[in-house]
Amino acid sequence: MMDIRKLKELVKLMVENDLTELDLRDKDEQATVRRQTAFAPPQVIHQSLSAPGSHSPSQSGTAKAEPKASGDDSDLIAIQSPMVGTFYTASGPDKPALVSVGANVDSETVVCLLEAMKIFNEIKAECSGTVVKVLVKNGQAVEFGQKLFMIRPA
Repeated sequence: MMDIRKLKELVKLMVENDLTELDLRDKDEQATVRRQTAFAPPQVIHQSLSAPGSHSPSQSGTAKAEPKASGDDSDLIAIQSPMVGTFYTASGPDKPALVSVGANVDSETVVCLLEAMKIFNEIKAECSGTVVKVLVKNGQAVEFGQKLFMIRPA
């Protein structure tokens, strides 16, 4: 776990130098600090990196697409959550869902929003295909790496 004093210093450095993103990595830890506007609080994403030879977190900080290995759905790709947050299917309560079962997506298609620390993050499919399953309910809390959607590749 990263020392809170280090995080405070990073945030202070960002504010003093008007930075919008700071990304620090070493062999054991990764810390990414982002802020969207002068009025929004900084967003901090802290991850412990995987051991050598295991699957590491996405470099871009966005959703990861990973093949599913078991059952009759072996050809499906899982879109996973890149962070802890609250899952939203639409950009507002009165807006239609960004994608639903049967929708065709490509790597740039925004499939959902994840809210973390009052910042809404657009999550892209990062693969092409058809949405087969939505695994999370609107407004549900999600964990890092949790599967959100299952996609049948195009």
